[in-house]
Amino acid sequence: MKSIGIELIQNESSLRKEDYQKNLIRKINAVKDTVKLGGGKNAIAKHHEKGKLTAHERIELLIDKDSKFFELSTLAAYGMYEDSGGAPSSGTIYGIGKINGRNFVIVANDATVKAGAWFPITAKKNLRAQEIAMENRLPIIYLVDSAGVFLPLQEDIFPDKEHFGRIFRNNALMSSMGIPQISAIMGPCVAGGAYLPIMSDEALIVEGEGSVFLAGAHLVKAAIGEEINNENLGGARVQSNISGVTDYIMKNDQECLLQIRSLVGKYGSTETAGFNRIAPIPPKFSPKEIYSLLPEDTTKPYDTYELIARIVDNSEIDEYKAGYGKTLITAYARIDGWAVGIVANQRSIVKTEKGEMQIGGVIYSDSADKATRFIMNCNQKKIPLVFLQDVTGFMVGSKAEHGGIIKDGAKMVNAVANSVVPKITVIVGNSYGAGNYAMCGKAYDPRFIYAFPNAKIAVMGGAQASSVLLDIRVKQMEKLGKEFTKEQKEKMLNEVIQSYEEKNSPLYAAARLWIDEIIDPAKTSEYISFSIECANNNPEMKKFSTGVIQT
Repeated sequence: MKSIGIELIQNESSLRKEDYQKNLIRKINAVKDTVKLGGGKNAIAKHHEKGKLTAHERIELLIDKDSKFFELSTLAAYGMYEDSGGAPSSGTIYGIGKINGRNFVIVANDATVKAGAWFPITAKKNLRAQEIAMENRLPIIYLVDSAGVFLPLQEDIFPDKEHFGRIFRNNALMSSMGIPQISAIMGPCVAGGAYLPIMSDEALIVEGEGSVFLAGAHLVKAAIGEEINNENLGGARVQSNISGVTDYIMKNDQECLLQIRSLVGKYGSTETAGFNRIAPIPPKFSPKEIYSLLPEDTTKPYDTYELIARIVDNSEIDEYKAGYGKTLITAYARIDGWAVGIVANQRSIVKTEKGEMQIGGVIYSDSADKATRFIMNCNQKKIPLVFLQDVTGFMVGSKAEHGGIIKDGAKMVNAVANSVVPKITVIVGNSYGAGNYAMCGKAYDPRFIYAFPNAKIAVMGGAQASSVLLDIRVKQMEKLGKEFTKEQKEKMLNEVIQSYEEKNSPLYAAARLWIDEIIDPAKTSEYISFSIECANNNPEMKKFSTGVIQT
């Protein structure tokens, strides 16, 4: 074991960095606080007048007292659908919470947002919740209260492979996989959405509020001329005592949630994956010192070892190939007692054994080769992988190309793609280009993927991309006979940079579910530990094989 990290000396620079990071966190938390109000205070008040609890209140009553609900995709749909009045958190809340000491994925419609209607991103968010349940073999609970598909955008939610119907397909798959599913109908449940609770193992319905049918009273009259109200069509007593569609009639939200706790409390125990864990030892350095480490400008270097020293137990690592491929750090360590394999971009400028200087955050051939071998080792030993991303991409230029950077990069991507142990990714700074892929970006199936508030996700850095985009725009206009002054070009460049920076922000990524959550850097080890705890619930693991890798 090697101890890493040094005591930070507080100076003007470190204090400025700390203030900058804390301010980013305050801004993100302020946005989350607003989003968690759903449709707003008036909508919540009207909800309460009906004797109903809000989605967050339902979850709080459902999970164990004094336990934490790990809400994910909180910022889904942020800044989207503004023409339709917005859809805070996409009108659906999901995350992982403990019930009787056991982890459950919990999904709850927020009926204060457009009566719980489904937007396109709502379907994507629900699919992500189901994906987490399936990958980690976690039982799932649906708290249903939705008016159905948001009809003005139906073409973007209804027919395609990753749209609304995929949810019911997943219901069927989870059932065949033996993953328990329970649904509580706590409000309307209409049309195709009616299949979700009824394809669950058991369904509860709240009398007077819950209803489930393929077509509501208005549509029934339009379709076949029959006049009937919703309660007599598909209310609690009809669907429980006459049709037998639902299994339990509940008087109110509170009784319904207590009944769920009683039902799931009788589940039998399951096997685990058996990932190695011992009693945790806190890092030697405060995780809050991460604020003082990260630069305000993500193009500036810093020592990634110092970041790792504030995440891993006792600030100790077993570093693999320490003197080789220095722009990537590969090391075994423990996080909150869990054994992990860490692959982290080293952001310092490093010197090779040949005396060459390598740019921090760039993946070179030797770094890619080292990471490939390390990933293979972790798979062989059944050790979960943690990727700490701060990458600007692979090295370019004639020397890199002649040295086979594409082949070495392909080997690393191959190993990441075929890895069978759980992968947890944290974007701590930049995530650009093919570096995003090699360091296990969203396309490479991390079990969970998080980002710091200063993260940037894009095909390339803002300065390079803006220059390219400006050049393209200017040449297009010049073909039409228009010329620009220096001042006009500078104005256009600023506009391009502003637009590009908005789209590579973590808020933009979180809104589109490219990441699962924006997290406080000081809580990194907590999120990684919880992610491995969830992953440990799935004992099934395929044999690791990379397929074809050229050596």
